[in-house]
Amino acid sequence: MTADRSPKPRGECPGASSRGARPGDRREETTVHDHRRLGRELGLFDTDPLMGAGLPYWLPDGAVVRHTLEEYVRDAERAAGYRHVYSPVLGKRELYELSGHWDHYGDDMFPPMELGAEQVLLRPSLCPHHALIYRSRSHSYRELPYGMAELGGMYRAELSGVLGGLTRVRAIQLNDAHIFCTLDQAVDEARAALGLIARAYDDLGIRAARYRLSLPGRAGKYVADPGLWERATALLQEVLRGVEYDAAEGEAAFYGPKIDVQIADAAGRESTLSTVQIDLHQPERFDLHYVGPDGGRHRPVMVHRSVIGSVERAVAHLVERHGGAFPAWLAPVQLAVLPVADAQVERAHDVVRRARARGLRAEVAGPGDGTLGARVRAARLVPYQAVIGEREAGTDLLAVRLRDGRRPGAVPVAELLRRIGERVAARGTALWEGA
Repeated sequence: MTADRSPKPRGECPGASSRGARPGDRREETTVHDHRRLGRELGLFDTDPLMGAGLPYWLPDGAVVRHTLEEYVRDAERAAGYRHVYSPVLGKRELYELSGHWDHYGDDMFPPMELGAEQVLLRPSLCPHHALIYRSRSHSYRELPYGMAELGGMYRAELSGVLGGLTRVRAIQLNDAHIFCTLDQAVDEARAALGLIARAYDDLGIRAARYRLSLPGRAGKYVADPGLWERATALLQEVLRGVEYDAAEGEAAFYGPKIDVQIADAAGRESTLSTVQIDLHQPERFDLHYVGPDGGRHRPVMVHRSVIGSVERAVAHLVERHGGAFPAWLAPVQLAVLPVADAQVERAHDVVRRARARGLRAEVAGPGDGTLGARVRAARLVPYQAVIGEREAGTDLLAVRLRDGRRPGAVPVAELLRRIGERVAARGTALWEGA
């Protein structure tokens, strides 16, 4: 199940290039965008005090972006050999006591809910649930590495003072996965996870600011097992061989060190989007094992990895990175069809029907929405615009405009839809074939 892409060599971060991108395909990085303002202006998400702070809701266009991003990740994981599962967002207190979250992470968890004689909690992490799912069946060494993935909900009791837009929320949809493998497989699997992250960043048109090897600090609630930390750290250092990175104390998970892929906004503020961790602690706590070639029980290693981290933070960064001008495959509307006058409206609707039949997201912006110039400006973030005037109405042609200002000219409807479909299927940042 190992992916076939690895991190770029020293001095070049994964995602630093965008395949086939042109300067006009996305907003310049120096432009500072606030995803909270843009998210509301573009109708992506909003909040309501009755729902509560840190609990945003997604509007239709935002839901399209989120759904498309989630399906992209699932497809990438399936291609890499992962198996998907669903697990509940609640767990008994005993589960998190066993995993160590209750002792080491309790301050960030919501209080327990009393259900008769039991206490249940909103989960702060998916890994204890995945450990139980792995433990529920016996496994042979021939099955390893075994990758288990889920886009699942989790909850953090963030204080209201640190909440902001989609970057810090209390309800998180996490792209998470755990690879159960032998000790000898752990380095290759962690490297493959970094390769999967690199490919995703390339497709999304974003870039890693730097890698960080996050280590325990002198203070903090870390698992007290020096041997565990030394072994896991040595494995991650091997994973990062040939890759430029910084080490940071006090940033580790409570159960082990991790590689954080840092992103930065236009103002230079950093945050963690993707992570790769090697965990020797929870397999021991959950008594996980596999049957080796000798017929004996052996302890697996648990590699945690998240390609895009939380969907909320990923969308926030994409909004700010692209200024709302998403790559064509991710855009809420991919094709805007603009009839010049009422006489061309029916033809415009026919083009939209044909586009939707091909799985494209298309809409008509008719004369009732304003002058042609006003409609062109309103659709400035849509990757493709097709204008239908008197000349085009009598033919099978459309006058095509690209978001970056290019005008390929009059293109037959079928050819335009084919070209757009190919760009969408390629899931890159280029708007036009070969450019």
